[in-house]
Formats: sequence, structure tokens, C-alpha cells
Amino acid sequence: MIIAPVENVAQILIVLILATAAVIIMKRDIRSLIKTYAFQSLLLAVMALLLFSATGSLTLLYLAIIIIVSKVLIIPRFMGIVAKRLNIKRDVKFHFLSPTTSLLASIVIILFVYLSFSSLLSELNRFNSSIFFLGATVGMSIVFMGMIVIFTRKQTITNIVGYLTMENGVVLFSLFLTELPLLIEVLIIVDLIMLTLIATILAFGIDSTIEEFHNRLNPFISPPKETPQKQSEDDEQ
Repeated sequence: MIIAPVENVAQILIVLILATAAVIIMKRDIRSLIKTYAFQSLLLAVMALLLFSATGSLTLLYLAIIIIVSKVLIIPRFMGIVAKRLNIKRDVKFHFLSPTTSLLASIVIILFVYLSFSSLLSELNRFNSSIFFLGATVGMSIVFMGMIVIFTRKQTITNIVGYLTMENGVVLFSLFLTELPLLIEVLIIVDLIMLTLIATILAFGIDSTIEEFHNRLNPFISPPKETPQKQSEDDEQ
């Protein structure tokens, strides 16, 4: 059972985490996106520390340390280096939905998740507290909001922010539903994958979109085709 003051602070943190996901959907400035993701991760770490103070579980403390080191410090730093080196400042290209429409779609998703979870999670309350339902609902909603970022943005670095936002949603959801040792293992693996992906982007020097990334990879996949003019010159020689 979580005491009332801790529960009130947890509710504020959950709402702030949801607000940062909405900001990520709306933001077009890359630097602001990275800072918002780092702040969202910091709020998630504070949530884990808050639950640690209420339950005494050392696993929650370890989780908070991992989040601060990887998701607040290392990954945003790598992403900032990538954005600076590639001179990517804004993401103004969108697929399917504009930021405003994406935010409206997110509101619909939150309502859908709320209605779905109200009947599914009543018997799984680990903390015997009202924040269980709020945390699980917001966590799953952030997962879908991260998906929206991935499918509506064209910049690859913004898509990575979408994936990382989804991961934060999974962590928040799992804080209230799953065994934390497994969560820590999954978190480490996903963070390593994200670091590898960021390093790959930096190595290949991808400029903007997935299409350009494929164009950069084409010379490594198949030999370039000779143009008719080149072939005629070779025949003459």
C-alpha cells in the first residue's frame, strides 16, 4: 500500500510524463525533441525512485540509476552529436498526419486505452493504489504516441526519438505490472540497440530520411548500373 503523499506526487509525475509525450509529438526542433526526451526519462527515473521510497525494493533503485545513466545522459548526448554533425535542426516533413492531427489522434488513443484497461486491470493492482491504473493507462498510451511519431515523421533521428518514447512508455507500464528484474534486462538490451542504431547513422552520415539511407546503402548492396552513354563510350574504345 502506497501512502497518500507519495501517491499524489506519483500522479503529478505521471501527468507530466504524458505531457512530455504530447510535446514530442508537436515539436519540430530537433534539439528541443532531444531535451524533451531526456526530461521525460528523468521524470521516469524520479518515478522509480519514488516507488523505491515507498516499497523499499532495491530493483527500483537500480532501475532509476540505469535510466539516468543511459536515457538521461548517454543517449541524448549521442543524439545531440548526430544532429550537430549532420546539421539537422528541424523536422518539417510529415507522413499522413500533421502534428496537430497526431495530437488529436493521441487523445482518442488515451480514451480507448482508458476504457479498455478499466475492465482488464482491476485484478492486477500490485500496489493496491489508484496510481496503478493511471500509470498503466498512461504508459500504454505513450507507447502508441511513440508509434505515431515513428509513422508520421520522416527524419530518421525523429523516428529514433519515437522508438525511445515507446520504450519509456513500456517502462512506465511495466513499473506497475511486471517483474522488474526482467524489465531491467529488456531495458538494457533496447538501449544497446538504440546506441548501435545511432552510431550506425553517425557512421553512414545519413542526412535526413529513410529513403536517403537506402540510397547510401545501395553502393554496398549492388554494383552501380552503367548508363547507356557510358556503355557506348566503352564500345567506341
